[in-house]
Amino acid sequence: MTEVLRAAEELQAFCHERGWRYCFIGGIALLRWGEPRETIDADLTLLTGFGGEEPYIRDLLQRFESRVSEGLQFALANRVVLLRSQSGVGLDVALAGLPFEESAVNRATPFVYLPGLTLTTCTAEDLIVMKAFAARPKDWLDVEGVIVRQSGRLDWGYVDRHLRPLAQLKEAPAILEDLERRRRDFEVG
Repeated sequence: MTEVLRAAEELQAFCHERGWRYCFIGGIALLRWGEPRETIDADLTLLTGFGGEEPYIRDLLQRFESRVSEGLQFALANRVVLLRSQSGVGLDVALAGLPFEESAVNRATPFVYLPGLTLTTCTAEDLIVMKAFAARPKDWLDVEGVIVRQSGRLDWGYVDRHLRPLAQLKEAPAILEDLERRRRDFEVG
């Protein structure tokens, strides 16, 4: 896990040097807010907006090795830049532009993972929104872990305000029901 954290630190330093707005999501944020699980890559949300992504992608591809051929075209088509750190750790950079993503980046805060290693991560609520929206079995397990560890401290109104329109966009209203059931089952108090 230390290798993943060091790779994340490398990516964060690169983004910080450029004054880019970002936050770590996925497994790194889960280490902070939920039940830690093994993660083999670092996931970062980079606020690029829509239409201006290419300069960000080019800078990233100049600094880090692409994990796919035609990295620029892949990133433009899929809104994710798949990279590799100097040590070989995967770095997934999601190109953010939705209002929710901007909110997540704005609300992100630093967290000390190791002495001298601080990473900026999304909040627990934003992690729940992202994981519930993805709605894969492993994401639901992650959501349950966050609910248990952060029980009594979560802003459920915020989660609903941001997840509801995303679930509608995805045409998956069951996401809201699935999350509410987990909240009832796993929140203490």
